[in-house]
Amino acid sequence: METIDKIKQQIEENTILLYMKGSPKLPSCGFSSQASQALMACGEKFAYVDILQNPDIRAELPIYAQWPTFPQLWIDGELVGGCDIILEMFQKGELQPMIKTAAARRDAEAND
Repeated sequence: METIDKIKQQIEENTILLYMKGSPKLPSCGFSSQASQALMACGEKFAYVDILQNPDIRAELPIYAQWPTFPQLWIDGELVGGCDIILEMFQKGELQPMIKTAAARRDAEAND
């Protein structure tokens, strides 16, 4: 499978997806740590891809997303943004309802 196809499939299959360095429990950079902590604080499950374990995705995703840095948060197939945007939205109280709505929709679809 081509890398771009793999990225598209991951984004399609995961309602809330964080591309990051490391994992939420063991992040490998401060930005990924802050982004995953904000997401975990929203209280919903989310998927993640460790780009350090996937150098092909690390190379191709910035081109596909037209976003040069990591982490990258995708919700419902749309790029939300990186660490600064995630933290700003969380602090303003905008991220939590966005995550809750996406998770509710995901869970409803899973039960159909």
